[in-house]
Amino acid sequence: MKSLFLVCLCATAAVAGPPKKYHFELDKVAAKDKVKPDVVATAQPRVEAQVKKAFETDPQLVSDLGSDAPDPETDHGEPYRKFLAKKGVASAYRVLIEITDASEELQPMDDKPGTQRLVVKLAIHVLGETIPGRTMGFTGDGQATIKQEVGTKVRDKDRDYAWDGAAETAIAEAMKKCFAQLAKGTPKQHN
Repeated sequence: MKSLFLVCLCATAAVAGPPKKYHFELDKVAAKDKVKPDVVATAQPRVEAQVKKAFETDPQLVSDLGSDAPDPETDHGEPYRKFLAKKGVASAYRVLIEITDASEELQPMDDKPGTQRLVVKLAIHVLGETIPGRTMGFTGDGQATIKQEVGTKVRDKDRDYAWDGAAETAIAEAMKKCFAQLAKGTPKQHN
């Protein structure tokens, strides 16, 4: 019975094949108006850095198409689509990241005098539009809460560690959801 299960599992994996490859281009990292400007100033560069890192290191993403890529806006994008197919890229997307919620607070720790807890919360929304055509391709949301024990004074490296961890976790969650949507089938590209 185990052998039959393994044969079925291997056959299913063979039919599914390797995951498709995509090209993502970061359009911008924006923030909702309700997010405080000082928090945006802290969160935005970290989110952007983590997004760029994810785009460069994720095995499903082709980060650099090369300088010979045709302009996606000419001839209704046909040369660009053919170029993507030649590179083994299923489709390309312009990606907007929106910080939907972000906060930082210090909480006292009554059971440990002289310490407090730094709590960083971050939520993002990802929207991918097809290149060419700018039709909606996928969305994904990610969020993270990082709690870190600190002393009476918060050091810069503690704050950096918490914000970087929140950005990395939120982006990883959102990317997982985006890839799940893309695996269900990419929308037909329109002119």
